[in-house]
Amino acid sequence: MKIILLGSPGAGKGTIAKMLTQDNGVVQISTGDILRTAVKEGTKLGQKAKKYMEEGALVPDTLIIEIIEKRLGQPDCRKGFILDGFPRTINQAIELGKMLGKLNINLDYVINLEAPLAIIMDRLTTRRTCSNPTCQEIYNMRNNPPAAGEQCKKCGHKVVQRADETEEAIAERIKVYNEKTAPLIDFYEEKKLLRNVESLYADETFAAIKALSV
Repeated sequence: MKIILLGSPGAGKGTIAKMLTQDNGVVQISTGDILRTAVKEGTKLGQKAKKYMEEGALVPDTLIIEIIEKRLGQPDCRKGFILDGFPRTINQAIELGKMLGKLNINLDYVINLEAPLAIIMDRLTTRRTCSNPTCQEIYNMRNNPPAAGEQCKKCGHKVVQRADETEEAIAERIKVYNEKTAPLIDFYEEKKLLRNVESLYADETFAAIKALSV
């Protein structure tokens, strides 16, 4: 399985990616995670990215592509991978396509997770994250609450609502998504790679994605 997960904030990308990796051993590739790892390990690419990150600037697409290319070359990606959070723009999608072509890698499909705005807002405004930077376990106050006293079940630290998960911040994130990332839906539909999957209940969404590869 070699796929890209699309979907607005709160569409369930992280949850579904986790279920897929646990099911068949494919690797979830989050650009944020691999950037932080590259910086932490002090690789040449990581050192380049660090300069931009420390200045609060966006890491250039070309550098992100280089880092993803290096990640895809690692042995654990041979079973397959899930690209989560990349590409975010048409330009990134074009550059990604060139890189995958160079590596002779063909995407199976691009999955667009669809959920109504009311459900997305509910998911994000009730989400809480462990404040321990080495844990970051995610909870939902309605269907997966933390322990008593709003403490993390894994490490005991306090859980918090992230600054980007207030109603105002979520509205802005969705606006940015609609402007910059949603055009990828048409981009990949033209390439006959797009699969739209309803994302209301995780188990049903997971089953629908699994059925695509049968």
